[in-house]
Amino acid sequence: MGRKSRDSRRTRVAAEPAPTAPAADSGRALAALALGWAIPGGGHLWLGRRQKGVVFLLALPLMFAIGLWLEGALAPFDPIQPLVLLAALADLGNGVPYLIAAIAGLGEGRVVAATFEYGNTFLIVSGLLNMLVALDAYDVALGRK
Repeated sequence: MGRKSRDSRRTRVAAEPAPTAPAADSGRALAALALGWAIPGGGHLWLGRRQKGVVFLLALPLMFAIGLWLEGALAPFDPIQPLVLLAALADLGNGVPYLIAAIAGLGEGRVVAATFEYGNTFLIVSGLLNMLVALDAYDVALGRK
């Protein structure tokens, strides 16, 4: 009896049509991605996810500022050193806060500071997290979440 009922359920489930997702607007999704990268949490705010957007808007720039305060260095774009290049791409993930800090000459770092490596870690992690947040905004805009 158990085998028959399981097989019939499987047949029934397989026969039902899959629900269709609403048509995704790729332009809207790309705009959410770009806005989410430029302004941490901006993509979520633009999509109406205010609570998430505000949390990201406060937390990620704060992490970036803490990294600068701990005398971390913004990594230079040096293709000869692959790990330094990856760190620079991670820093670039911060969006506008990174651009402002780079133009203002912040993030020079002080290697002899006891907090130098902690500062670097905060700078890199805040950029990587912002990239993930921007990708999440992209997924939300496509209706995947």
